[in-house]
Amino acid sequence: MYKTIVVTDQAETPSLDLNVISFDQYLEDYPKLGEPRTRIINLCDTEHYLSRGYYCSLLAESRQHRVLPSVNTINDLRDQDEAEQSLRPLLPKAAGVLEAPLELHIFFGWVPQEDWKKVARSLFEQYASPYLRATLSRGENGCEVKLERGNLSTLTATELSVFYDRLREFTQQVWRNRSRRQHRWDMAILYNSEEATAPSDADAIKRFVKAASKVGIEAEVLRSDQLKHLSQYDALFIRETTSIDHATYRLSRKGEKEGLVVMDDATSIMRCCNKIFLHDAFSYNKVSAPGTMVVSNRSAKELHRIEARFDYPMVLKMPESSFSIGVYKVEDRAALEEKLGLMFKESALALVQEYLYTDYDWRIGVLNGRAIYACKYFMARDHWQIYNHASSRKSTQSGGFETIPTFEAPRAVLDAALKASAIIGNGLYGVDLKQKGNHVYVIEVNDNPSIEHGVEDAYLGDELYMMIMQEFVDRLERRGRS
Repeated sequence: MYKTIVVTDQAETPSLDLNVISFDQYLEDYPKLGEPRTRIINLCDTEHYLSRGYYCSLLAESRQHRVLPSVNTINDLRDQDEAEQSLRPLLPKAAGVLEAPLELHIFFGWVPQEDWKKVARSLFEQYASPYLRATLSRGENGCEVKLERGNLSTLTATELSVFYDRLREFTQQVWRNRSRRQHRWDMAILYNSEEATAPSDADAIKRFVKAASKVGIEAEVLRSDQLKHLSQYDALFIRETTSIDHATYRLSRKGEKEGLVVMDDATSIMRCCNKIFLHDAFSYNKVSAPGTMVVSNRSAKELHRIEARFDYPMVLKMPESSFSIGVYKVEDRAALEEKLGLMFKESALALVQEYLYTDYDWRIGVLNGRAIYACKYFMARDHWQIYNHASSRKSTQSGGFETIPTFEAPRAVLDAALKASAIIGNGLYGVDLKQKGNHVYVIEVNDNPSIEHGVEDAYLGDELYMMIMQEFVDRLERRGRS
């Protein structure tokens, strides 16, 4: 459980039912031997570099205390050019027609103006600080914003009273102790139960939570719109289909900046989500893969070049796709031209790949360079893919599966999976492969792979979930020693 300490440079503070100390006390009395995990709310003025407020956050991080604001946030707020670029997408278009500049006093992500509450939350999520002062005005390019960390000494008595009310609410509702049981770490599991093709089902999520508890992690299952305050967690486990232009990537990146152990990390998401990267990386690293071309138009010359290399049928793939969505098989030139036309409306590039039919695809689960499960995914009935999204019958939407011990999978399949995943990183991956005779071809490496109860865990059972949660523990331990 966490203990919360408020560090202030204010001469007087009201009774907050919190542990409020001065900067000098924090400097002299901490860290204490055997103290519990500690969160610091730094209310000292951080306007100047190497000020007391700056050192308060810096010392908190060196003492492995979770602190608001972080040193990175303090530095980011000082770089206004970068701040304006990152904040502009958060502002409503209506703000561009402001008749006069508007100043918002944002207390822990809250403002009294109803019309600006969403903007205030967004600004706080981007630059988490107890008191932010945002000035919005109309400029040549629409709304312009100046964001800076507010100084409590500039607030009126009434405004200070409101600020301290928000502080109480923030510590009670956000930085609260969420469990009666003692856990060493807190984890957020990002999961959307309404997602049609979620990488884990509800039963698997329950088993992840149970496994986490057994190794000392309290896991909380949240949707992306509920995950507003990443800084209260030690780890983020993403169990929602990832994409670059999506909350999953943004939360992964933000979690890394906040010092969380994140799986999948943002780099893995970026690399796995784009098949152009995978094709190029496989070629450069000599990973055996189906013949592939990257194309940028559907001119007669380009179509002829494609046909000179591949026979029909061919496979077309969108650079960013998952669960066989955005993947097409074309039987002739007319279909090739038609599908490329559809794809170029969404992407500047597309992939054309030789068609390799097999009765099943291999999926090897890899965690930190180690194979942890092996599955055969059979093709959907009367279809050439594992998933048949055109089928109206649930029984024919996907094929069957067979889960086997990794030591029973062919050595060549395991070796190819480990080689391909090593290009991506040291996270949790699902490597898709085809085997034709003695040849093994890597189709792609998936971040955030499918782990469903009764499928991928069919051989290992609960041990699969324990292995993944133990990896989080190992990384959290290493983080603590660094």
